[in-house]
Amino acid sequence: MSIIWTIIIGFLAGVVAKFIMPGDNEPSGFILTTILGIVGAFVATFLGQAIGWYNAGEGAGFIGAVVGAIIVLFVYGMIARKRA
Repeated sequence: MSIIWTIIIGFLAGVVAKFIMPGDNEPSGFILTTILGIVGAFVATFLGQAIGWYNAGEGAGFIGAVVGAIIVLFVYGMIARKRA
């Protein structure tokens, strides 16, 4: 159940991250925003468990997922700029 919850929170986090950090080089569209948020939620969960903020099997909360999605969006923007 925790992976499903991470996906749901990740979707919402992706939408919020796109509002916080809009730009030309970032992905647009419903599917890419969803994937961005889900990857951000997993990044936040992994980093939080590595730092010790979350226990094993515990996922990142909404704010952590938004921060993770912003990190993923920033990295995506850096890669897209290098390609262009």
